[in-house]
Amino acid sequence: MRSPLLSIIVLGLGGMLFAEATSSTSPASAANEDSNVQVLLQRIQHLEKRISDLEARENAREASLQSPAVPQPTATVGQTAPTTTEPAAQVPPPVSPGDHEHASIAVARETEEHYPSLQIRGFGDVDFSASDQKGSISGFNLGQFVLHFASPLSRKVTYFGEVSFTAQPSNYDVQVERSIIRYDYNDYFKISFGKYHTPIGYWNTAFHHGAWLQTTISRPQMVQFGGTFIPVHFVGLSAEGNIPSGGLGLGYNVGIGNGRSSILSKAGDNGDINDNRAWVATVFARPARFYGLQFGASVYRDKLTPKAGQNFDETIASAHVVWTKEHPEFLSEFADVHHRDVLTGRTFNSQAFYVQLAYRFPWQENKWKPYYRFEYIHKPESDPLFSVVSDLVGSTVGVRYDITNYAAFKGEYRSSRVGVGEPRSNAAFFQTAFTF
Repeated sequence: MRSPLLSIIVLGLGGMLFAEATSSTSPASAANEDSNVQVLLQRIQHLEKRISDLEARENAREASLQSPAVPQPTATVGQTAPTTTEPAAQVPPPVSPGDHEHASIAVARETEEHYPSLQIRGFGDVDFSASDQKGSISGFNLGQFVLHFASPLSRKVTYFGEVSFTAQPSNYDVQVERSIIRYDYNDYFKISFGKYHTPIGYWNTAFHHGAWLQTTISRPQMVQFGGTFIPVHFVGLSAEGNIPSGGLGLGYNVGIGNGRSSILSKAGDNGDINDNRAWVATVFARPARFYGLQFGASVYRDKLTPKAGQNFDETIASAHVVWTKEHPEFLSEFADVHHRDVLTGRTFNSQAFYVQLAYRFPWQENKWKPYYRFEYIHKPESDPLFSVVSDLVGSTVGVRYDITNYAAFKGEYRSSRVGVGEPRSNAAFFQTAFTF
């Protein structure tokens, strides 16, 4: 197809030639006008042919330059596909609940046409910490090594898995963090089976086990891996999708499955601890007019049996408001955990929240991102289920520096008081987080 510029050149040359010929035409030479027009048309056709040949040679040259010598890596969870030169802005894109496994699945589906087609991506981090807390030991830690597996099984059926390796004093703790098979019927209904992050609030589904994905080094204590305040993992089935709502951008996520095991920080991977199924429901909005804004609420219900003969009803209500444009970034979340002893009728209520603010500076190619987080946890001392949960009042201040699109340096200072009447502790943390 001829470009508009070349067409203008052709018409311009033709017009000049035609003007030259007609201006020299007198009444005496009117009989030769037809032959002059024919000559002009022939010259225009000759010019058009030469321009077409030049276009063909230029297109062939550009195609040869654009063909890569080696296959380029595909995009992965939470990042864009790399090019031959790095873009100016080193900005990880904002994230939303469930986006990471969906992104990996989408990449696998788009880059391969045969089934199954396995794609593997990874995350890792190396950490250093120093604290004045009594009994703490400063030094380096290898952090978590995480692998993501994504494979389309058909046009509408996909699989996603996540495995983590965490360094322990004598060995590595290997955990299947997520294992999901999903059927995408349409944008309004997608159903998944397996083990996934419980869709309570925002952070627990937006940021998974790769530390590179989140702005900070640490997660808020209320959604800490291995923590007890909320159930981080869930085993069962989940349905999700969009709710027709125009520019309001409503969405939902509902699930039913195994609740907590006898160890409250663990999910019932090999079966529920009792005959009662847990369920969870989340509704959120992402208004089209305010890109990056999301707000929503969640409800979680389960029956806990920490020991034989002990039964507690658990209800968790949470709400969140986030703004992920990074200029600024604002994350906030609140959760109330209600326990009721089925035998005695006694009730216990615990609350937790965090507020995090960050801003990515536009200078130096958007590499610098300072942040601050305040978090709070309160639980009744008499709650028998939360004996390992401590009250917390803490602040975290830090900065993230993105050295590439796939690696970042982070530094944090934390000041917190854990437990009622305990002295405040101070700690410094440094991390190199990356994805590959």
